[in-house]
Amino acid sequence: MRSRTIPLIAAAAAASLLLASCGGGNEDDGATTGTLDFYTNKAAWEPDFDELNAQSEGDVDISLNTTGYSDAAQYDAFIKQSFRTDKSPGLFTWQTGPSLAELVDEGLVAETTDIWTKAVDEGWIGDDLKDAYTFDGKQYCVPMNVAYWVMYYNKHVFEEQGIAEPTTWAELDAAATRLSGAGITPYYQTSTLFTFPWFQQLVAGTDPELYNGLATGEVKYTDPRIVAIMETWRDQQEAGWFSDAGATVDPAVGLKQGDFAMINFGSFFNGSLDGAGMVSGEDYDMFVIPAVNPDLDKTPVAVESGPLCVAENSSQKTLGLEYSEWWMSPDAQTAWSAARGDVAFNPKATVADPMLEELGTTVAGDEYERYDRYYEATPTPILTVALEQFGAFIANPGDPLPFLETIQAEADDYWADQG
Repeated sequence: MRSRTIPLIAAAAAASLLLASCGGGNEDDGATTGTLDFYTNKAAWEPDFDELNAQSEGDVDISLNTTGYSDAAQYDAFIKQSFRTDKSPGLFTWQTGPSLAELVDEGLVAETTDIWTKAVDEGWIGDDLKDAYTFDGKQYCVPMNVAYWVMYYNKHVFEEQGIAEPTTWAELDAAATRLSGAGITPYYQTSTLFTFPWFQQLVAGTDPELYNGLATGEVKYTDPRIVAIMETWRDQQEAGWFSDAGATVDPAVGLKQGDFAMINFGSFFNGSLDGAGMVSGEDYDMFVIPAVNPDLDKTPVAVESGPLCVAENSSQKTLGLEYSEWWMSPDAQTAWSAARGDVAFNPKATVADPMLEELGTTVAGDEYERYDRYYEATPTPILTVALEQFGAFIANPGDPLPFLETIQAEADDYWADQG
């Protein structure tokens, strides 16, 4: 089916247009085959979803009619407005954590407990990922993907500088120092959207309980331990360890060109690097980022899992659930891994890239502790302010306390409203 991308236009106008164009009422038509209307906030991934249609049509006689949004706020506005109409989507992407909990609490998404039970019984997925989709003992939605946030690096730069993959934080700092001394920027960073990865890495790598406390409100952003971590980040920025936050070069192209030697990103970044003309294992490689605190028993690894959801009142509810069940299967996840160039959450799926297959096996080991990515773990109102403040801090590093106080003010308001 044809896909369509919604450019950055007024959210209300876009929502009204699409809601008017959606077919069907709010009574489930019971169809188990056919064309499924699918909405996603990952417009750049539309070709990958479209590529899967050949597999899904052959396996379960369902194809996706994909509409992709390139603006997150516009997308959220459309989805939330659709729930108040009889045009709720048969399948849509969302976020785990508090954002998904809100939809579940309001009864807006379909239960998928039977799908999860089958998948776990078949050995298609582990119980650890199941927790992010479980509310009051029931499951909702299924994982669209799983991605591990690791450190990518330009192999040629490392080889030229005689740098081996760091296995401790001290070795990582030493590598950054050597690169900087050679006139090479160690790390990529940006002041828009993906402003959180280094904060996430520093906090979780220092103390996972401290990191989790921020997500639950038990730890304040103004906690002296958080301030000290931000001061470390500031010192690294002042040492010239990060790229120009305002640069417009594509990060994959920047790594290829040697504009910086390393980039902390999700494992789906392989696809971008391949698209930029780099060869996995030859031009670039990756490593799990060592813990900041060498006394930790396990190395923390950030995990991103974005859900595929079915609206409870969608006329395509049955069709959406049929596709969701298929999505969990080895055949679906093998096809998805090939299309996206990423790891597969199903251990019985085949991962084409040996580097990604090795990563999936590595982080499943007992020596690693997997934790939710900051973007999903943090309540949305706090996240919005935090991303802005981290971006401002990256653009103009200085005393971190004013930035943290602004985030904490929003956190105080949020947790007060939770009762």
